[in-house]
Amino acid sequence: MPRPHVRSPDAVLDAAEELLVERGRAQLTIRALAQRSGAANGSIYHAFGSLETVVGAAWLRRARLFLTLQRTAVDDALAAADARGAVRAAADAPARLADHDLRAAQLLVSLQRDDLLTEAVAPAVADDLRALDTTLVTTLRELAIAVWDRGDAAAVDAITLCVVRLPAALLFGEIRTGRVRAHTRAQLAAAVGAVLDCGPPP
Repeated sequence: MPRPHVRSPDAVLDAAEELLVERGRAQLTIRALAQRSGAANGSIYHAFGSLETVVGAAWLRRARLFLTLQRTAVDDALAAADARGAVRAAADAPARLADHDLRAAQLLVSLQRDDLLTEAVAPAVADDLRALDTTLVTTLRELAIAVWDRGDAAAVDAITLCVVRLPAALLFGEIRTGRVRAHTRAQLAAAVGAVLDCGPPP
């Protein structure tokens, strides 16, 4: 008997994304995923191998979209010789993603990458999830060099505060609720400016 095939893996990932945002990871099941996507249970297992792989692949797809959007904004600012603006653009990227695709932004802030890396995730998806670090660290180091002509750990950590920690503190809660306020984005830009003014330790 032939194995069932998923006609559109993206339809399964779209359904997973919707359910994860609506109900959370704990409520996601293969049955719910099959009902939402229109795919048979067996075809989902055949295409992905496990529910954890579906979740990882759905998150990975949106993380790549986010990093592309962030990198484009950074490159545009650097091309204009605005290094500080590039850091602000990188920090504002979660809000820009929410403007572009709110559900994608909500998915990314609802799950932590490290929580997705379980033994049940297909190795190829796990490898791609881990590879996201390399992409982000490259951007962080490039920004540190652009702003301070330094690529050492202290300089990169200061940029990480601007691009990772401050947006998580200020934007993620509003992204979860579905509305990022302009005032919050202005606060983020001001906070980033303050960190850049202080600079990294010598």
